[in-house]
Amino acid sequence: MTSHDRHLPVLAQRCLDLLEPAVNSPGAVLIDATLGLGGHAEAALRRFEQLRVIGIDRDPAAIAAAQVRLAEFGDRFCAVHAVYDEIAAVAATYGTSAHAPGRVQGILFDLGVSSMQLDEAERGFSYAQDAPLDMRMDQSTGPTAADLLAHESEADLRRILYQYGEEKFAPRIAGAIVRARAQEPITRSGQLVQLVRENIPHAARRTGGNPAKRTFQALRIAVNAELDVLARALPAALDALAVGGRIVVESYQSLEDRLVKQALAAGARSSAPVGLPVTLPEHEPSLRLLTRGAERADEDEVTRNPRSASVRVRAAERLREGSPA
Repeated sequence: MTSHDRHLPVLAQRCLDLLEPAVNSPGAVLIDATLGLGGHAEAALRRFEQLRVIGIDRDPAAIAAAQVRLAEFGDRFCAVHAVYDEIAAVAATYGTSAHAPGRVQGILFDLGVSSMQLDEAERGFSYAQDAPLDMRMDQSTGPTAADLLAHESEADLRRILYQYGEEKFAPRIAGAIVRARAQEPITRSGQLVQLVRENIPHAARRTGGNPAKRTFQALRIAVNAELDVLARALPAALDALAVGGRIVVESYQSLEDRLVKQALAAGARSSAPVGLPVTLPEHEPSLRLLTRGAERADEDEVTRNPRSASVRVRAAERLREGSPA
């Protein structure tokens, strides 16, 4: 069994159902903004035989794995090493919209850490395995989680844990990190898990899974600037859609989903001033929401693919020219 056989894309067919009216036509281009191991990209290329997929990922290892997996599709697939807030430049290069050059017909985001990154212990993403605290999605650049733990102030650590991990014991954990690093560097995931476990109340250790999961989430988000990148990427992605194009976003935690919800809702509202008797075309909504709130995986999907348990899916269609966000 190959690595990609073990990694099932979350809600792949539902995502493709939402994208189909926009991407199932000659010359259509789909940007898979979070390529990973290429599971969603492969499903799209098999289902839509005239589609071209451009896959973006910041992780060179993911790019290499996806290129092997998708080699059979030839020039219908192209991988780009980039962070997804660079999506405007990618669309400008590969977009084929006749009426708006540089626009694409579909965009898909499957946010968060990939299965490959979680499964490779040496990447340091998982609290379930002892490994160096790296957590960089692109290991060729930037500070690691260990660097962050070594150099951030106690106040900044507290903010990171609370803001990105929604960790209610952030003050205790931040203080413990500062005390512990004065004795020895915190460089391994096992050290951090033990530190968190020892510095939260006993009752909190017995419920809700591994007590370090929120700390690991917070550090990963901080190391990769995930929310800042997403906040820039969403308006850029909406602007990169051709009229009639569709965007589908899969989120796995509330902070991501809140940004997605706000961006799509803003485009789906009229921008006309309150009380204006006639709504001018430029004030009409630029997006049509395709999901009622956030869709969740059903029991069958969760059984097949446990990673789908926390997914939230939102989608929208671009209705007109003009700013969609």
